[in-house]
Amino acid sequence: MRLGPILAACALAALATACNKTESTASAPAGGATASAPATPAPTHEEKKALLASYPAPYNTADLENGEAKFALCQSCHTITPDGANMTGPNLHGVFGKKSASNPDFKYSDALKAAGWTWDADHLNHWLEAPQTFLPGTKMSFAGLKDAKDRTDLVAYLMVETGHKP
Repeated sequence: MRLGPILAACALAALATACNKTESTASAPAGGATASAPATPAPTHEEKKALLASYPAPYNTADLENGEAKFALCQSCHTITPDGANMTGPNLHGVFGKKSASNPDFKYSDALKAAGWTWDADHLNHWLEAPQTFLPGTKMSFAGLKDAKDRTDLVAYLMVETGHKP
């Protein structure tokens, strides 16, 4: 008698049972307490528009939909999720106001480690135009966004989506 198919069926049944549990049953510690505080709700469209309007020109009039479309070029290497993992590139959540190469969980190029600037809209705008020209020796292989409006929209999108306050 072959046990492989039987064991596989049992494993699938156990997995299906575990997946069908509700979140409160599957993740709650003994006694019914929740393991963590509920996540902060995402900002509404109106809250995003108000945040956008609070930025200095030209970012205050940016097209967030175009910025989101341009961020699709970045998503193969970066995430903007709070506490998200690093990928080929570092997580960009909270990047504004941070020193270059300051994420302790990411291995940066020596060039970026030595840059010593603080990320702001202006640095990011120039960086996104042509990373290797702006900072020779960077590991970032992105060719850049030549269109200034696309860069403005992308930077504004990143500011809004990461909750950057002016």
